[in-house]
Amino acid sequence: MYTTDDWITTPLTRDLLRGALDVERTERGLLPHRLPARARAQNNDGQLAMAESQPSGVRLALRTRATVLELDTLPTKRVYVGVPPRPDGVYDLLVDGRPAGRGTVVGGNTLTIDMTTGAAAVEPGEVGTLRFADLPGGTKDIEIWLPHNETTELVALRTDAPVEPAPDPGRRVWLHHGSSISHGSDAASPTTTWPALAASLGGVELINLGLGGSALLDPFTARAMRDTPADLISVKIGINVVNADVMRLRAFGPAVHGFLDTVREGHPTAPLLVVSPLLCPVQEDTPGPLAPDFSGLAEGSLRFVATGDPAERASGKLTLNVIRDELSRIVSERAADDENLYYLDGRELYGQADAADLPLPDDIHPDAATHRLIGERFAKLAFADRGAFADRGAFGD
Repeated sequence: MYTTDDWITTPLTRDLLRGALDVERTERGLLPHRLPARARAQNNDGQLAMAESQPSGVRLALRTRATVLELDTLPTKRVYVGVPPRPDGVYDLLVDGRPAGRGTVVGGNTLTIDMTTGAAAVEPGEVGTLRFADLPGGTKDIEIWLPHNETTELVALRTDAPVEPAPDPGRRVWLHHGSSISHGSDAASPTTTWPALAASLGGVELINLGLGGSALLDPFTARAMRDTPADLISVKIGINVVNADVMRLRAFGPAVHGFLDTVREGHPTAPLLVVSPLLCPVQEDTPGPLAPDFSGLAEGSLRFVATGDPAERASGKLTLNVIRDELSRIVSERAADDENLYYLDGRELYGQADAADLPLPDDIHPDAATHRLIGERFAKLAFADRGAFADRGAFGD
């Protein structure tokens, strides 16, 4: 039995983290960010600020002989007015790369959002503790994946043996940008979002810039990707552009070119995969904006509906089918001068047949089972054989 006198408290520093582009020192501890300070300074949108502070793909990576570990955190829980309460964010424990536990932290701050007015307010809360006990003895590498959908300040780390940063595993680094689906939406836990699953199957290190509601071809996001060391890069473009109704076809094409140009400034020869939207029936041929449908709240259901007029496509309004056609054209033209540029139709990850078997619960976001399906398919298409992210050395290329 250990007492408080047996604990070793390890300072929380950036070198213990993977998957974060920046960290912020707060009054309590360390707040991971998935966009750098320069990008955050150029953003005035609350949705993006919330999304990038939610640590999807961010994990503590430790080497230790400890058999007991406690992590104090200050989570920020989201509450939507009139919507059933969300479950607490999940922390996944990996020991030597294998799942070894799962936990939550109660309490924390509360962010209340009224989707009918856009108003948001934060009520401060208390620090909570995550505990993992009965860990295997001996030296081992431990990863604690932070909740993908819950802003998490790291306050203190206590163990019963010394801790040091886990060594670089030497794997290729995959940098991915996308929407809330890439962020993790309704995945069961941080290691079961589709990008995390695909990264595990592909044997790569993930940096996930899936930003809920915010894959909008922002130049500061492109610059963040340009400046982030990576071996493999993907951008999943389209669904947020349509459901936010932020641009027309005339602006979309040049914005895609500009985004890809910026990424290529920092990664001129890395495999770069452009992924078009997954199937989303409500927006295949109906433009945005997207709006919440509150009619099912009494039964605990929230769905979304596209409010545009399909006839407006003639004036340049965007739908998912319009975007897929444009992305395919752009990649085909650019690939003539860029042999490492690839295109993947998102319907190969989730298509019409899948919508019949695994319908999107709120008409927009996949559930946990669908995240697994998408992750497995992406790994098969991108990492295996001669996919965009295949290890070319394996084929003598």
